[in-house]
Amino acid sequence: MASVALLAGCNISIEQADNGSSSTTNVGGSAAASVADPNSFLFEDVDERTNPEKNPNPLMRAQVLLDRSGFSPGVIDGKEGQSFTLALRGFQIAHDLPDTGKPDQATIKALEKWPDMKATRLVRIPAGFAKGPFFPALPKEPAEQAKLPALGYRNLIEALAERFHTTPETLVALNGPKAQIGANQVIRVPNVPNIDPTSLGEDVRGWNRTLEMLAVAPDQPDVAKVVVDKSEGVLRAYDSDDKLVAQFPATMGSSHDPLPIGTWKIKGVSKNPEFHYNPKLFWDVSDNKEAQLLPPGPNGSVGVVWIDLSKPHYGIHGTPEPHTIGRAESHGCVRLTNWDAARLAQMVKPGIPAIFQN
Repeated sequence: MASVALLAGCNISIEQADNGSSSTTNVGGSAAASVADPNSFLFEDVDERTNPEKNPNPLMRAQVLLDRSGFSPGVIDGKEGQSFTLALRGFQIAHDLPDTGKPDQATIKALEKWPDMKATRLVRIPAGFAKGPFFPALPKEPAEQAKLPALGYRNLIEALAERFHTTPETLVALNGPKAQIGANQVIRVPNVPNIDPTSLGEDVRGWNRTLEMLAVAPDQPDVAKVVVDKSEGVLRAYDSDDKLVAQFPATMGSSHDPLPIGTWKIKGVSKNPEFHYNPKLFWDVSDNKEAQLLPPGPNGSVGVVWIDLSKPHYGIHGTPEPHTIGRAESHGCVRLTNWDAARLAQMVKPGIPAIFQN
């Protein structure tokens, strides 16, 4: 995730209102006329005529459609790249289309479940979302992290980037470097919809808030197995008819900690987990360091969820750095973006196979 230095370099002014009141400057026009619900997480759409979308990006629109279809391109940034190509291929395979990895005419036609879908939305930031809490000075050392109540977002732009499955840099590109953000401010974001809060079920460890923060609907397809493909760098989820129903880009293993090839089972799902940090399990950490119990949060080592495997000390989990998925290494586990890990957590059940293959 973006550091404070990055945000300063982007010259975004971050304004958070403690009381949910509107600030005086809006990207989209005049300040909001009324005070928003102080607990709201719902992003209200704003009349596009106040600030029409300029130069719509067809690649970003395709990423949005893939994301909504369950074939994640990773971060939505309007750029071509490996994760976008893999998402297209997964969607094509699932829909019996030629496996080109290109946004060809047949693929775009199949994606048109939402024919009027735009690449972006103009939204007002809800007061509940804008108030945090935020942790601007997250320490790097586990011993210091263990002293915090949570490993939450550093600031509002980082939280907004995860909410809309993108990066702080993309939000800057969509809104300009001098945009101001805060409660009731208007900004342009990738077209990731709100989830219906009435669809949320029993709350476990603040999981409902996490789903709203990540715009992940609780209703996801049931899957009968997951397959982690090392050669392609993806995790695929299949239903009981062996049909591919979802695919996520993944980071898996390294030369020091290779992906454990084989068939394992999912033992359980820990939502918003605390993380037992044991230096003895990491080759690149001194054994002289003390073990720590790290608090939960999206900026923790395993992100918002840990899906435990029958292989000891291995799991599928989220990450505090979504832009690195598919471009970095892990300590043998399978890392997804926080929003994709939260989706998968809603799909799997204990006992289903997790096949790790080359």
